Amino acid sequence: MKRPLLLFAVLFGLTVTGIAQDKSGSAAHSRFYLKVTGGYFFSVSPGQFPNVGPYPPEDLHKEFNPTHANPFDTLSRKVLTGSYGQGVRGGLTVGYDINKYMSVEGTFNYFHSQKNLMTNQLTTLVGSGKELGHVESHGYVNAIDFAPSVVISPGMEKVNPYVRFGVVVPLWGRLYIETEASQLSQPTVLVPPGSMIHTVISRKEEIKPNITVGFEGALGVSFKVASRFDVFVEAEYRNVPVKSKEKEVTRYNETNTLVNGSTGATIQVLSTRSVDQLSVAEKKTVYVTTLDQNSNTPINQQGTKTFYKDDTKPSNDLKSYINIGGLGVNAGLKFRL
Repeated sequence: MKRPLLLFAVLFGLTVTGIAQDKSGSAAHSRFYLKVTGGYFFSVSPGQFPNVGPYPPEDLHKEFNPTHANPFDTLSRKVLTGSYGQGVRGGLTVGYDINKYMSVEGTFNYFHSQKNLMTNQLTTLVGSGKELGHVESHGYVNAIDFAPSVVISPGMEKVNPYVRFGVVVPLWGRLYIETEASQLSQPTVLVPPGSMIHTVISRKEEIKPNITVGFEGALGVSFKVASRFDVFVEAEYRNVPVKSKEKEVTRYNETNTLVNGSTGATIQVLSTRSVDQLSVAEKKTVYVTTLDQNSNTPINQQGTKTFYKDDTKPSNDLKSYINIGGLGVNAGLKFRL
């Protein structure tokens, strides 16, 4: 927290200095203004995605060969990397011209990232290539932040270049992970010969972040088009690291169907399971820095149901880290009040 506090102090010092100069100099340049901004950001520092439950961030293709002692052979494996900083952003700014060379701004931004493939696990049958199991997860971020900043320019009238720098304080945000899974398995009871159980799962998780502070800097140019209106374009860099706090499964639909192993035709729906039927430990997770013997971790699994040390309390998992910053291009309209 020392670096954010230091930057806040610098911003405050520049503001006080600018106000003092303005009072002693040209007060005619002091005025409020509004800005509306839209932009797109690109990932500049991709990293490895966090695990999705028991599944690592990999694009993995395995083949099942029942004649081998170890029946699963890996055909291909690729680590999945990326960033949640790529996406669209819109902002509304309230600013104040301290003098013709310096302004202070406060911006509320909404950000929506692109969807990222976080895990892809495929299992096929040797020889035929028949799909026996598939798990695929995508994640994306929605966030609202507040960004106080200082703007410095040479004060030109028609075409005015500027630099802007400040901090980013996330006010609200969620990492959403959507998972689709299917699996064919052998029944454990006597059923029609050649039949199999087809399990299909669709789930959505929401991960809440811890409080954090990031940084931003921009280089832009403003064009005066009327006495009260400017248009502007800028390149902006943001660095906003975020770590997970807690997770909740908000959607869960599971269906287990007895099917014909050759044709896939439905014979009978055996069971279904919804989010209301999940235990507290399956539904909610609290992230921690270290897992130890006191952590509420899994102890057993039967089918798709996981049992924990205490099913009536949230489970524990290791914290994960993502970055919702990046390099972007913004454009917008400035209106002087």
